[in-house]
Amino acid sequence: MESTAVALFNPNTSQITPLAGLSGQVNALFCDNDNNTVYVGGNFKGAESTNAIAWVGTQGWTNLPFAGFNGPVTSITKASNGHIIFGGSFTGLGNASAPSRPDEQIINLSSATITSGSSTTQSGFSDPKNIICKTSGADGQGNTWLLQDNAAGFWQAKMEFGYQPTKLRIYNTHQDGRGTKTWRYTAFPINGIMNFTYIDPSTGQNHSCTSECPLSDDTSVEFQDFHFVNVIGMNGFRIDISDWYGSGGGLNGIELFEDDIFAYAINDFNEPTCASLEAPSNATRTGPWTVSPSHSSMSQYLTAQLEGTIDESSASVVFTPDIRESGNYSVNLYTPGCLQDGTCDTRGQVDVTGIMSTTDTNPLNTSLYQTNNFDKYDQIYFGYIEASSSSFKPTITMTPKSGQSITNMTFVAQRVGFTLLNTTGGLNGLFEYDPSSSVVNTTDFQTSTFDKLGMGFSAGSAVKALATSGDVTYIGGNFTSTKAKNIVSVNAQDASVQTLDGGLNGQVLSMYLNGSSLYVGGTFDNTLDNGATGLNNFALFDTSKSSWTALGAGVDGLVRSVVPLTMNVSSAEPELVISVSGDFSRLLAFSNNQDVAADGFGVWVPSQNNWLRNLDLPVESIDGILSSAILDITGGALYAGSLSSSSLSANGAATMTDSFGRLPVNIQSQTAESSTGVTKRDTTSESSVSGIVTGAFYNEGGRNVTILAGHFSATATNGSTIHNLLFLNGSNSDNVSGLGSEISESSNFVALAVQGDNLFAGGNVTGTVKGGKVSGLISFNLLANAYNTQPPALSGGNSTVSSIQVRPNTGDVYVGGSFTSAGSLGCPGVCFFSTTAGQWNRPGLDLAGTVNALMWSSESTLVAGGNLTVSQSNVSYLASYDAKKQTWTSFSGAEQLPGPVDVLTAASSNGKEVWVAGTVNSNGSVYLMKYDGSNWNTAGATLDPGTEVLGLQMFSLTSKHDSTPIVDSDQVLMLTGRIMIPGFGSASAAMFNGTTFLPYALTTNTGNTGGTISRFFTEKSNFFSSKGGHLSLAAVVLIGLGISLGLMLLIVVLGLLLDRLRKKREGYVPAPTSMYDRGSGIQRIPPHELLESLGRGRPGAPHV
Repeated sequence: MESTAVALFNPNTSQITPLAGLSGQVNALFCDNDNNTVYVGGNFKGAESTNAIAWVGTQGWTNLPFAGFNGPVTSITKASNGHIIFGGSFTGLGNASAPSRPDEQIINLSSATITSGSSTTQSGFSDPKNIICKTSGADGQGNTWLLQDNAAGFWQAKMEFGYQPTKLRIYNTHQDGRGTKTWRYTAFPINGIMNFTYIDPSTGQNHSCTSECPLSDDTSVEFQDFHFVNVIGMNGFRIDISDWYGSGGGLNGIELFEDDIFAYAINDFNEPTCASLEAPSNATRTGPWTVSPSHSSMSQYLTAQLEGTIDESSASVVFTPDIRESGNYSVNLYTPGCLQDGTCDTRGQVDVTGIMSTTDTNPLNTSLYQTNNFDKYDQIYFGYIEASSSSFKPTITMTPKSGQSITNMTFVAQRVGFTLLNTTGGLNGLFEYDPSSSVVNTTDFQTSTFDKLGMGFSAGSAVKALATSGDVTYIGGNFTSTKAKNIVSVNAQDASVQTLDGGLNGQVLSMYLNGSSLYVGGTFDNTLDNGATGLNNFALFDTSKSSWTALGAGVDGLVRSVVPLTMNVSSAEPELVISVSGDFSRLLAFSNNQDVAADGFGVWVPSQNNWLRNLDLPVESIDGILSSAILDITGGALYAGSLSSSSLSANGAATMTDSFGRLPVNIQSQTAESSTGVTKRDTTSESSVSGIVTGAFYNEGGRNVTILAGHFSATATNGSTIHNLLFLNGSNSDNVSGLGSEISESSNFVALAVQGDNLFAGGNVTGTVKGGKVSGLISFNLLANAYNTQPPALSGGNSTVSSIQVRPNTGDVYVGGSFTSAGSLGCPGVCFFSTTAGQWNRPGLDLAGTVNALMWSSESTLVAGGNLTVSQSNVSYLASYDAKKQTWTSFSGAEQLPGPVDVLTAASSNGKEVWVAGTVNSNGSVYLMKYDGSNWNTAGATLDPGTEVLGLQMFSLTSKHDSTPIVDSDQVLMLTGRIMIPGFGSASAAMFNGTTFLPYALTTNTGNTGGTISRFFTEKSNFFSSKGGHLSLAAVVLIGLGISLGLMLLIVVLGLLLDRLRKKREGYVPAPTSMYDRGSGIQRIPPHELLESLGRGRPGAPHV
């Protein structure tokens, strides 16, 4: 359902009804149940109101007695005396005032498409363009347009931009005694005949006209002005001439004027150069601009497609308006919507700067998003602008924002509007309205405590947030007065004004009041007198004690919204928690809590006096933007924003029994920029691995040690930092330890194997152990907790290990990867280390190439997948090694494989069947095939582009599906990685039942991007047994996540929240699509049910 400004939601039926009538952006809603009225505030126009209007019961839109404000409204509340309090950036009531010199902005007709009807055939007089930019009144060829003799006709102009004219100026012709006597004006596209007022030049009296407006035949009358009675939008008009003087009608000139001041990016829409103005509106630009059609916008606009490194030098537009009168202005930047031109995926942010006067000490500098679905306008400036002159011209410059994480950007530019403000009312961001009064008198301002307080604010002040409890209303924003600084309170009953412990040293943007706790967000770090510490952009004011308290240490950037929600945190009962959204990247360290990565979102838990991310509890993970909430409706709560919710918050790894749980280890989260996860079969290249990739178990002698490996940082029990390989000792109170400094922190581990008491760990590994170089592989004694004597370093190729497999019932450790030598031994692709002899050995002489995966299909048969050469000449993507004969052969039918094998797994308990996944050579897509012991079979079903298969595993099921030729009815093939399922989207784990891919688990990274699951791993690896051999969830111990911050099961898809709502911060951003836009794959959840799972116990994981 599309609605451009506001909509009505019925929580009983989940029906959404757009409420037409407003043009612009709504910032605030307040429901006054006592008067059956919803007050609406923002930056919009509707009915006869600007920026404030009411929706009354069944009557619909109702103008307020004061017709709104001359600047945007950002917050609305109700005081205890029943009066409505408006806060925002305004200085007066009603619509913006007319300039003292109205009708001076000239509408450009020279770029219009001009046509006519019944034009004369007389040479030099037939072209209807003759009368454009002709203001001398002189008749003659090339200056006059005439109709045919004794015939009615028309003159028409159609433009590629919209306008609201206030005055029409017509120059009548007197050529050969001819001239126009009566005419009418029809506006397009409404096809309406306009009403005018004018002064009769013969009497000096005011008159009005509609369908037969007169023109004088007096040669001393140079032109006549006609003023529009109704100022409406149009993009074209027609002058129909119905009567004439002499032999026929005609005109010598025509001009159209408006009050609105615009500077367009397309210069053809700006004031015409032929008008000989001192400082006409114009635009200058640099970059690869092209003109885009208007679509549903009010005008055509410019579009620049930018690629590569995008910064302020990639493209620019400088708008120069024609400001005729110095004064206070509201400046709006207009941005075309992205749905109409299909550019939502590539829109980004822009920087806007401006110089408004010769003495400008605080120039405009702001950033905006251009990712709005529909047309929007943002107020970018509110204040004084100096009139244009020969020595000074105000300018607005727009450029792409530097530092965006995009390499393709659609940059659009349309227009900037300047509105002169009426400041005679004396308001300044605050207004108190009595709903019982039908008339608002400006003399009442001095009797209102709220109005008087606002009038004492310094120029340019703005109220951003309001909150009321009892008789007290709290006011936050960017203001300064003798009584307040950025935050203050007013008692509506005794008219007292109280500073909140002196106020804050930065602006307040959002507040939430719960009992005596006032949660405040904005851009500040202390009180005015520096009496508190740790108030970094988010703080608590205790209204009962009149004191400020730090919430942790705050966050490292601006907080735009503070919104409550309910969650199950430490008990079965839901409790109130506080969310903050804004432009920050870290939850700051405090006490024993380290910095935590946060992509502009955090949740503060008052009962724990800590951030949700810091709690070692099995709690949900939520991320995104939360802009508002209603907690007191029947049957639950309503939340608005763009959020994702996951069943568990866990960095890097999680346990799974009947449901998902956290490991007793602090794996440090990483920022969104580094959260790239594991890349398909690129796991051994430098910097390609992120998060936990693999794991193993050590249980010799009854020990219980879990080993995690990858590329990550974690905190050891002794407080030190662990890098890339971690030991969790369940036999020693979950003691957490790691390797020493011998191994480089940049190493990536992707393969583990335990042989007796020895751990072999491989990947892109470098370091120095006991004075010797290590490369690709290390050996560690788990019993002694010390390094073994290391196998000689691998070299050649990438010198990396992709897979490690211990030959059953032996001490031989086989490693595969990208290398050509082990120590001094030539050993390409696959080599084995004998733990009994302590040396490398080459298995056979017939294999070369890069190995991605190894698997023992029997005690003496090793299967290797990758990009291989067998017997020096035969390229093969799958090969077999007979350990008894010490010979390599190409796997049976391997020539049918369309590209290198990336991963493989046994497809039967006897190892004679195998599943493989790899990359098709011809197009880079993923293939999935099974060898059934005699023939190769394709999976049949396909996966979408972007799929990255990191793991394959066969599991048995608790309930059967329909049997297929390639998957038995009691089994399923599990794919892990980033699985792009047709008709669904991205899943981190998916089940294949022989005919269909079914999503099993979804994960997210910091920043709401889709995560990856590297693999499931368990102590028991054989799930082919028919007796209790299904994947009992109690048997699954860990899930390796690509630094995922949350794991979302399909069974708890209630976590999806308003994915179509894209408003964020000052503008709009695309909601995450990798996991949340499922088409028909997932039924949309009614908004009143969203996040409902946060307030109840979590369901268990689906059984397989």
